[in-house]
Amino acid sequence: MKTDRPLLGFGEVRHTRLRPRHHAFVYPTCFLMLPMRSLPEAAEALAINRRGALSFYDTDHGDGRTPAQGGALAWLDELLQAEGIDDATGEVWLHCYPRMWGHTFKPVSFWYCHRPDGSLRTIVVEVNNTFGERHCYLLDSPRYGVEMQANKVFHVSPFCEVRGNYRFRFMRTHSAGQERTVVRIDHGDEDGPLLQTSVSGVLEPATPRALRRALWGYPAMTLAIVARIHWHALRLWFKRVGFHRKPAPPAAPVSR
Repeated sequence: MKTDRPLLGFGEVRHTRLRPRHHAFVYPTCFLMLPMRSLPEAAEALAINRRGALSFYDTDHGDGRTPAQGGALAWLDELLQAEGIDDATGEVWLHCYPRMWGHTFKPVSFWYCHRPDGSLRTIVVEVNNTFGERHCYLLDSPRYGVEMQANKVFHVSPFCEVRGNYRFRFMRTHSAGQERTVVRIDHGDEDGPLLQTSVSGVLEPATPRALRRALWGYPAMTLAIVARIHWHALRLWFKRVGFHRKPAPPAAPVSR
């Protein structure tokens, strides 16, 4: 990132199930990309830890720390230190969904952690399920465009067992003055590929005009995320895709 201003991304979410029944969807979306170390000084139009039609709250991430407790960034720094990563002291960019009209649900957020020289040190993938549980996958020494893998240890969907692995790929492209981000997460097991998912978008400064575009273009996005999760679960049930009971969450909050 060349700027330390909060950004908005406008793009789409894609999801494809390959077996035992094919099921796919594409939805337009918007998301935040926030420079967490410079956010207190950089946040202009975006509501930070205060009410707003479109806002960001520290308590929506990590262990729910308030700004007085250091917020989500203090949680992240402690997590990295506990994992032996002490050189990710440069900017931290958080890719996440905002609160809209006070409501939020963040299926997945991405913490891009940089060294002081600006090089990417690690990515923390913060996953939430609809049972109020959270787990983080820490990807050590990532590179854009290069696939990384992690064993699946956390329950997300009752139509997928907690087995197999995730394949992550993160990309950045610049063209005609625009920056585009793509995150791809594929899930497979010993039987082969199972799910293919991605979120992508073009990034632009979070100006009042861009925030109005997000609000008017996606007025109930965070509520729609939850509604769509249940709607597609119902469709999978009708397609007689196997249903699996939720196992206990992993003992450790972070896996690598």
